[in-house]
Amino acid sequence: MTVRLRPHHLLCLLTYAGKGYSAAFVVNFDAIAARLSAGEHMLIVSGPDDICAPLLGEAEPHCLRDSVTERDRQAAASVGTLLGYSIAEDMELQLHPSLLRTMRDAFSSGRTRGACGGCEWFDLCSSIAASDYGTVALR
Repeated sequence: MTVRLRPHHLLCLLTYAGKGYSAAFVVNFDAIAARLSAGEHMLIVSGPDDICAPLLGEAEPHCLRDSVTERDRQAAASVGTLLGYSIAEDMELQLHPSLLRTMRDAFSSGRTRGACGGCEWFDLCSSIAASDYGTVALR
């Protein structure tokens, strides 16, 4: 199987540490982090992805907002610049340890945080990055 991810979730994965919008969201994200830690591949998608799934039943899921689509655009651009290739729909990636370290180093230094502006999780992610990612689920 392959985990379907929208571009800004490439950044969210870096600091995810068991906190989320609801219990169902956390259970789902924990399972996704475990799958990716075990070496499962990711497929970049446009719009809601496997992480969004528990939120899509809400009356007005934030996953469908224009601001989230813009966050995806910014994340794809900054991660693509970091990696030296375009992050685009239908692209497949695998987060091997050296890639994960490169992405976390860039996140910590702020080089890929442009998409994070205005996110309600910004301070939590900043704290996790500042503590060298000691509490994260994705290894």
